[in-house]
Amino acid sequence: MSELRERQKAEAVKRMKKLGIMEQLIKEFEEEGKLNLSENGGLLYWLNEEEQKMVDDFEKEHNGLVYHVVKTRFEFGMTYALLYVSEYVDEWAMDVEDLGEGQTLAYVVNVDAPDCSEFGTIGIKPSIGGIARTW
Repeated sequence: MSELRERQKAEAVKRMKKLGIMEQLIKEFEEEGKLNLSENGGLLYWLNEEEQKMVDDFEKEHNGLVYHVVKTRFEFGMTYALLYVSEYVDEWAMDVEDLGEGQTLAYVVNVDAPDCSEFGTIGIKPSIGGIARTW
């Protein structure tokens, strides 16, 4: 594992703890690299093969490390918000500050309208061991 990837993983664990993600999920991520997905207000699931491929493709293209996924249906389509640690170490402190304010930068995949997938800030909050999207 590269030095950057190790640092991203340590930063991801720090963010997961700050968000109040269930301790067992943090341990699975830390030890096995296993990701979880929150939907319906924070209910937790493992990623299926298609969702994992979406994460793998994002990580390869953007050199980020995804640490959690939030699945939400909106009137404009089904979305997956990929919460990630970027390769830009100098931005990490600001990213963590945003988490404390109930928001984060994410890459949002719109399954129904892929051309509308984009980076942006979303509202989030801890919920029943996972994460709920608020806006």
